[in-house]
Amino acid sequence: MAADEAHRAIEAVFRIERARLIAALARSTRDVDRAEELAQDALLTALTEWPESGVPDKPGAWLLATAKRRAIDGFRRDMMRTRKHAEIVRDLDGAHDMSAETIEAALDNELGDELLGLIFAACHPVISPEARAALTLRLVGGLTTEEIARAFLSNEATIAQRIVRAKRAIAKAGVAFAVPRGGELAARLGSVLEVVYLIFNEGYSATAGPSLVRPPLCAEAQRLGRILAALMPEEPEVLGLLALMEIQASRLAARTGPDGGFVPLTEQNRARWDQLLIRRGLNALDRAEALGGADGPYVLQAALGACHARARRSRDTDWVRIAALYDRLEQVMPSPVVELNRAVAHSMAFGPEAGLRLVDGIADAAALRNYAPLPAARGDFLFRAGRLAEAGEAFAAAAVLAGNDRERDYLLTRATLCADGS
Repeated sequence: MAADEAHRAIEAVFRIERARLIAALARSTRDVDRAEELAQDALLTALTEWPESGVPDKPGAWLLATAKRRAIDGFRRDMMRTRKHAEIVRDLDGAHDMSAETIEAALDNELGDELLGLIFAACHPVISPEARAALTLRLVGGLTTEEIARAFLSNEATIAQRIVRAKRAIAKAGVAFAVPRGGELAARLGSVLEVVYLIFNEGYSATAGPSLVRPPLCAEAQRLGRILAALMPEEPEVLGLLALMEIQASRLAARTGPDGGFVPLTEQNRARWDQLLIRRGLNALDRAEALGGADGPYVLQAALGACHARARRSRDTDWVRIAALYDRLEQVMPSPVVELNRAVAHSMAFGPEAGLRLVDGIADAAALRNYAPLPAARGDFLFRAGRLAEAGEAFAAAAVLAGNDRERDYLLTRATLCADGS
């Protein structure tokens, strides 16, 4: 095997093993930065040795053993001056002379807890939501700072600072790289799911920039969701989030036209919807509901997506059921945004005047004051009610608030059509 080919193979193996390697090392060293450094050192050692010796049968065990030996050597060089270092060395020392097979067995046995522990630490509530997303993509997703910055249309310095602050917050709070237990698990799980869905939403409907969608972000969030579902198969809300993302992602190719412009759900070419993702989403939804999670917020949102996924044509959509699901969602997850979406559903099920009544009731909500979808929805209700002049004003107001270029173009087009009387 040529050197370049060997290096590509080694780097591919490392990408697969990286997250669980960092998880195991962070749990042992109590230090995210150190865990990343040790993992990188293990990769460099592999790049030196494997081209000659070949890739080991159990590369994950080899990398972990190498990294742990390097950790022990480092702590010994520091002369184990603190009790914390002494405790860490005792935890690690048993691995110093272990065989690769023994380490692999231990790694397999604790993989779920270690990887979950890393995810829960990266998504800890002591960190801001934006920093949680960046840190999760860095540690679990393996994205570089440059890739994360590009995904969020930010600059590298900003993302790097978010990651640094997040790591400092974890260290200052003494966050354990372990899965919470009992009641704390339920409380902390919400933070994890929030971060994963934040990442997905930024890919599905970009808040700013020239592109409406960023599929790589959606794909990364889906990957994280699948990891969580594999590690927590009895958690209905984990399955609900996965179902929601799979179903929404199935529509990515149809959300934009040939010119990149926005195509609303009711006008999308459903032949372009990804049927494999829909089946995956519906299967995850069935499992979540079978576990008794039908009224969980993510499960309910997945059920809403399923209504659209099951309709072969837009006119076949069961809007009455969607309106009923939004009535339930408002009870379990009350928020102005949910109320706005509920108004949209009621307008489709019972007519535009029903939607206008509901949207007028939330028009003064502080959370919606600069929220483009509010005047956009109102414009649509007015348009369908035949009140074109008012609709045009609403669409124009929504365009002013829109941060995404494609969304703004769509709203301005609708405003123009209203002015033209069409």
